[in-house]
Amino acid sequence: MTAADQDLRARVAAHPFLGGMSSEHRHLLADCAALHTLDADQVVFRAGDPARGFYLIESGSVAVEGPSENGPAVTIDLVAAGEPLGWSWMFEPFMCEYGARATEPTATIFFDAECLATHRAADLTLGHELFKRMSQVMVRRLTAARAKLVASAGRGEQRG
Repeated sequence: MTAADQDLRARVAAHPFLGGMSSEHRHLLADCAALHTLDADQVVFRAGDPARGFYLIESGSVAVEGPSENGPAVTIDLVAAGEPLGWSWMFEPFMCEYGARATEPTATIFFDAECLATHRAADLTLGHELFKRMSQVMVRRLTAARAKLVASAGRGEQRG
């Protein structure tokens, strides 16, 4: 194993999103992983793109964006170090629902969906672990989005 492979495996094992996951599952994930660096304002993916996998943010941040009817994209969420980005690869039709753009130089670990699908088919507990972790993130982000919407609606009512 090369030094680069050892570094990648160590970084996968150390990422907070995978904390408590078995070493066997982290090893399988590392087989599907590659390091990616994003420049500030670099588009990671666009709404409607095929969902090719997910990212774990190591440093930096990525804005999850939705379209705006008249103007620039609207930031829905900001994904920071220690968090995952992208869950559309887990659900049909395997298309990105939103866009994502790095807000600053960002280091990530990318996990390829095709490779993950092979490992998930061979080890159903891996799929369960990933779904459980992604579901917790989805619930947390949806709750935060709802709170923002309620707060925004309250400010609009006060002005009217």
